[in-house]
Amino acid sequence: MVQLLLEALGGDVRLRPPGSAPSGIECFHIDARYSSSNEDVGRARPGKVLLAFKYAAQAIACRLRHGVKHLYYVPAFPARAPVWRDWIVLGLCRPFFKTLIYHWHTTGLGEWLEKEAKPWERWLSRRLLGKPELSIVVRPFNRPDAEYFNARRIEVVPNGIPDPCPKFDKEVLPRRLARVAARRKLHAGGKPTDADTAVAGADASVFRVLFVSLCYSGKGLFDAVEAMALANRKLQGSPLRVRLTVAGKFWIEAEQKQFEERIRQPDLRDDEGSPLVEYRGFVSGADKTRLFAESDCLVFPTYMPESFGLVLVEGMAFGLPLVTTNSRNIPEMLPPNPPGIVDPKSPDQIAAALLRYLDAGYDPGLRAHFLANYTEQKFAERMREALASVK
Repeated sequence: MVQLLLEALGGDVRLRPPGSAPSGIECFHIDARYSSSNEDVGRARPGKVLLAFKYAAQAIACRLRHGVKHLYYVPAFPARAPVWRDWIVLGLCRPFFKTLIYHWHTTGLGEWLEKEAKPWERWLSRRLLGKPELSIVVRPFNRPDAEYFNARRIEVVPNGIPDPCPKFDKEVLPRRLARVAARRKLHAGGKPTDADTAVAGADASVFRVLFVSLCYSGKGLFDAVEAMALANRKLQGSPLRVRLTVAGKFWIEAEQKQFEERIRQPDLRDDEGSPLVEYRGFVSGADKTRLFAESDCLVFPTYMPESFGLVLVEGMAFGLPLVTTNSRNIPEMLPPNPPGIVDPKSPDQIAAALLRYLDAGYDPGLRAHFLANYTEQKFAERMREALASVK
């Protein structure tokens, strides 16, 4: 999201070609990368301390050399090592800058400080991080962190993404409609015609469910897997089957072993012995686009404190029915009265939602909700307006 914002504002002014059109806001970007992998995120190591001093020095140099007055900063997620990192950077930088602007991409820091931190950590965090001029949050649900640090002003700016399927109506929608029609015929006891399967594909009897995220129990991965066993048990004697494709990296090695062992069990095999759950590993680019386009449903049964479920936005962009939880702010991201909302840690509810979708029609409201709220153009316009309001 920071990369999208930087591009929307014209990039680092030090790198702009001569004569390029200004955006009205000059950006001096410090690429503050602390982690080399998913496994390294949030974990303490001495090298990160040195990086914090390095990045703070670069920011101060921009202040002194270029007269930069406003510091835009993305605060830590709730864990001790990232919070201590923020103490170093903000403790060094704040005296040099006129204005501090936070952009909250995580949630729960205030709650963590109150429940998990030591009293002196809580006091120091308020002292070094408190009273920014502006706090930008991605959903109304995320306001408590901004309020905890006594932001003078709070703006809600939802994240946005480039449209991952700009040719949706021509390349994605016809197949999605054909698969819905073929599946409904099968569900009613009929048989799709050759014309139906020519567009829908020969596997129209398979309801393809996609899980794409960090592969972690808190994201609901194992709940989605158990839902596959439950749903297919209900479909015994039916021509329809539900299959799950899992894409993403595992955070914990023991959970990967648990996952691999579970998907080999007999109740996660079809009548021919083929697996009902397939693991694709990490995907990106064209492979990721293809997975979304070829799937029939997105499942994201997270019970983590998600600040913004970006994968749900991607699912809506592809017009995919969604199965997700009522955890925290998730429902407010979706169109009114979404049908696929389940309780956290409820494989039976996930299975029931998937089975309801087998006979459901295509919902154009999902893609429309994406276009109205979550494109990169909307994000850029709202962010530019929020930042330009700081004097």
